[in-house]
Amino acid sequence: MHLYLLLLLALWLEGSTAEERSYGLGGRWSIRSGNGSLELSGEVPGCVHSALFQQGLIQDPYYRFNDLNYRWISLDNWTYSKTFKIPFDISKWQKVNLIFEGVDTVSKILFNNITIGATDNMFNRYSFDITSLVRDVNCLEVRFQSALSYAAQRSRAHTRYRVPPECPPSVQKGECHVNFVRKEQCSFSWDWGPSFPTQGIWKDVRIEAYNICHLNYFTFSPTYDNSAREWNLEIESSFDVVSSKSVGGKVIVSIPKLQTNQIYNLELQPGERIVELFVKINKNVTVETWWPHGHGNQTGYNMTVLFELDGGVTIEKSAKVYFRTVELIEEPIKGSPGLSFYFKINGFPIFLKGSNWIPADAFQDRVTSDVLRLLLQSAVDANMNTLRVWGGGIYEQDEFYQLCDELGIMIWQDFMFACALYPVDRDFIDSVRAEVAYQIRRLKSHPSIIIWSGNNENEAALMTNWYHISPVDLHTYINDYVTLYVKNIREMVLAGDKSRPFIISSPTNGVETIAEGWVSHDPYSNYFGDVHFYDYFSDCWDWKVFPKARFASEYGYQSWPSFSTLEKKVSSKKDWSFNSKFSLHRQHHEDGNKQMLHQAQLHFKLPQSTDPLRAFKDTIYLTQVMQAQCVKTETEFYRRSRSEIVNKKGHTMGALYWQLNDIWQAPSWASLEYGGKWKMLHYFARRFFAPLLPVGFEDQSVFHVYGVSDLHSDLRVMLTVRVHTWSSLEPLCSLATKGFVIRAGKAILLYKEPVSSLLRRCGHCTRKSCVVSFYLSNDLELLSPINHHFLSSLKEAVGLRRAHITAIISQQGDTFVFDLETSAVAPFVWLDVGSIPGRFSDNGFLMTEKTRSISFYPWKPTSKSELERSLRVTSLTDIY
Repeated sequence: MHLYLLLLLALWLEGSTAEERSYGLGGRWSIRSGNGSLELSGEVPGCVHSALFQQGLIQDPYYRFNDLNYRWISLDNWTYSKTFKIPFDISKWQKVNLIFEGVDTVSKILFNNITIGATDNMFNRYSFDITSLVRDVNCLEVRFQSALSYAAQRSRAHTRYRVPPECPPSVQKGECHVNFVRKEQCSFSWDWGPSFPTQGIWKDVRIEAYNICHLNYFTFSPTYDNSAREWNLEIESSFDVVSSKSVGGKVIVSIPKLQTNQIYNLELQPGERIVELFVKINKNVTVETWWPHGHGNQTGYNMTVLFELDGGVTIEKSAKVYFRTVELIEEPIKGSPGLSFYFKINGFPIFLKGSNWIPADAFQDRVTSDVLRLLLQSAVDANMNTLRVWGGGIYEQDEFYQLCDELGIMIWQDFMFACALYPVDRDFIDSVRAEVAYQIRRLKSHPSIIIWSGNNENEAALMTNWYHISPVDLHTYINDYVTLYVKNIREMVLAGDKSRPFIISSPTNGVETIAEGWVSHDPYSNYFGDVHFYDYFSDCWDWKVFPKARFASEYGYQSWPSFSTLEKKVSSKKDWSFNSKFSLHRQHHEDGNKQMLHQAQLHFKLPQSTDPLRAFKDTIYLTQVMQAQCVKTETEFYRRSRSEIVNKKGHTMGALYWQLNDIWQAPSWASLEYGGKWKMLHYFARRFFAPLLPVGFEDQSVFHVYGVSDLHSDLRVMLTVRVHTWSSLEPLCSLATKGFVIRAGKAILLYKEPVSSLLRRCGHCTRKSCVVSFYLSNDLELLSPINHHFLSSLKEAVGLRRAHITAIISQQGDTFVFDLETSAVAPFVWLDVGSIPGRFSDNGFLMTEKTRSISFYPWKPTSKSELERSLRVTSLTDIY
């Protein structure tokens, strides 16, 4: 067992120095196509697609079939250029650098018509010395090469053996050889996303001029001395000393609320210099730790670091510092082979509950602060405490991690390698090493990041032979795998960040994978590490389908986004049917539309309307019902498995479903649609991730209810079980148990009874005519969501009749209240206000009472009349 500790720098504020100037080069640039036939202006940060759209030269790339129509943009070689005057006397500065925070992706850089360097990695930061070239008026050119042609060239040059996969499945309508270029992997397409391999300057670019010395970067992480019970802070600073002689001075580290103020003397020799400081936190002051959402506060402390150096150089940095410890526990479990796999935060075992994060847009300039906050707040509002930043996308922007720090969202951080094997030639490895070093420095100070993972599914791809590798060649690919992820990435993580754990892949068997030589013969073992699980054909209502694993880091089912999301700016009327050319084109998962209907018709009647538009809307609704119910069943199985070993399996301590967000408007596994609208699944997640939850299920016709607690203290509760007939709004019977104590962080059995006995006790009731609901409470209040259990498929329900549901809307400040009244029991009641942005307090619920009040929280100003015009209330009975 190892102890990993972390302390965070959450907010950079520009320091001041008498010997440094900076000039931003963002804003308007000129852009021209490879042959010069097309010239336009565009914004930096940005990309060519966005510039073309903003200038009215193309439609929205997401409209209908434009991912195919605009393939020419990614195939061309574009040039960005800018002529600018530096607003200060450049002759007074000893060193001038040109800094690119992010270039997408392959380019040659010319400054005043002189080639100064090249880029080949979207995930790296580039700095070029332009001291001898810079003038008052300058010309900067970034000549891009198509990432598609570059990747193809690199693939052709790799002649010793193939590096699969060469191309994505045809249903994805994507591009080939993505594994040969260090670029957002899913930009070449994925089974939930389009192919838009962008070109552009996607992050800030600037000129930096300085004398004497310059602070290149500044980061830190903690250590915790168990024996002394005190925190220490390790600060690392990198300086470029351009003075011809050494530079002396001092640094003052101050954290006022922790009564910590320490002074260190410095002596910097000319050249690139690393300064490491060891700061002891005043042990007489109580340090409040950072906790994940639902487990405590996200307390932080303001810190200033002041460098006072010779020559009047003063550099001040301000940061917010968070303290917390993280341990990955892999130890034997009584009654089970293998090892545990769970996290302790500040010494407390935490069940990780949440989802997987993908890029929020194919065009990163569209991902604003508002977009990030909306999506991340929606995760918190659904009781999530963890997101996995998936390895086929991007290392997210600084603000993403800052928001996660503030909101208490733990991050499982993949390195950007996914579903592929990769080359290990020297140029590729050098590029990766620069990428990894930069990202570790940039991100390691965030408390939200609790683990590094080397890749997504590449161990599983290799060892279960996704790519049909001959057994005689397997050793070569294993060697390449170990070279990339162990001898390079892992080595750099261990050297650069000792504050959190590293695993080589996801799924992984953790230390067992290491013991087996860095690749496991069974990467999907239920006895070690984490698993990914997908099964679209077995009945998702049967919990025995799912793996009783230590940690489920990917699982899920597809659904379609709402009609309002598809209708606006994406499609035309001719597209509005489930089998239209558009619907088939938008589905990038093989047989995905058929799989959704197959799973739905196991328990529901498929829409029968002869009106094509009505049938399309009803089918969309039903796919969301199916997705929500499937993921609910699977997630509740994982949550109730946290405290038990059954048939030698169990102690599940994490459930991260695939996926949180969408990259465009299309069918996917997401619970948040493109734009942030909550699918039915997200409302279900708000309930099935509740900190206190009753979970009901059947085993051999015996009905069980478990009580699941994420709380830090024991709690006395009472379980109420009610039975309704589908034909009546009055409960047929209700049973309240005696009080139980649910221990902190445990799942325990509260109730079990044969279904036949339950039905007999409740009178005139059969499986097909009745439904069970249940909740936890004390003498004063409801403590959990009201959960339910279906005793039969709803397509077989007896007595279920069409519910007429009315809604009266009133306004209370910025919130709107929907007072609902139903004429009959209504399953999966869905309130939809079209494209009005906002969320409800609950949705997709089983309505067994005559009246119910639901709140609506708009994200933008709206009116009662707008809501009344837009509101559509649907339940399952409306499509039967």
